[in-house]
Amino acid sequence: MAGAVVIGAGPGIGRAVAVRFAREGLPIALIARTGRTLRAAAEAVASHGVPVVTAAADSTDRDALGAALDEAVRAHGVPDVVVYNAALIQADAPGELSVRGHMEAWAVNVIGALDAAAHIAPAMAARGGGTFLVTGGMPEPKPEYVSLSLGKAGVRTLVTLLDQTYGPAGVHVASVTVAGPVAPGTAFDPDDIAEHYWRLHVQPRHRWEREALHDGGSR
Repeated sequence: MAGAVVIGAGPGIGRAVAVRFAREGLPIALIARTGRTLRAAAEAVASHGVPVVTAAADSTDRDALGAALDEAVRAHGVPDVVVYNAALIQADAPGELSVRGHMEAWAVNVIGALDAAAHIAPAMAARGGGTFLVTGGMPEPKPEYVSLSLGKAGVRTLVTLLDQTYGPAGVHVASVTVAGPVAPGTAFDPDDIAEHYWRLHVQPRHRWEREALHDGGSR
């Protein structure tokens, strides 16, 4: 198995997804901004006995993100699945953020995913298969979370564009929309949410979904 790459491997969904794929025996590559985050995620994954590689990169730094993905490919080969889980979650009302503030949020929430896909999906397509998943949210926009609402709307459009580009070559592109605050032991437990990522990854092509919704109810 070529393995799984998780971009944004912090506590919560990122780490839970990495562990979920490790449980299936996939080698794991973890990408996050800080060494502390990477060490904690690597420890959680290592208990499942799979190869683990880590790389520090900010998702808004195209060159650094590309280098981290290249490191993952060198270690484990072109990945079977890439999960983009980086996000800038902040409360902001209409007119509150500056143009720069909105650009910074958009860069994390949308452009990082676009850059990651543009860097790795062509190799998946050339191989004839793979999965590229993005963590979504905000199924209904909220005026107290303007930049996040805009970003998650952008994720939906991005997934459509990537599906149109790489889907015909066998790359399954989809998002997991999380409709509430993530916390262990709640209806939005990250371990429960991680099941959506695995389910999307193993879906047969004739049943591909472009979006899975976790609304706190049954999976």
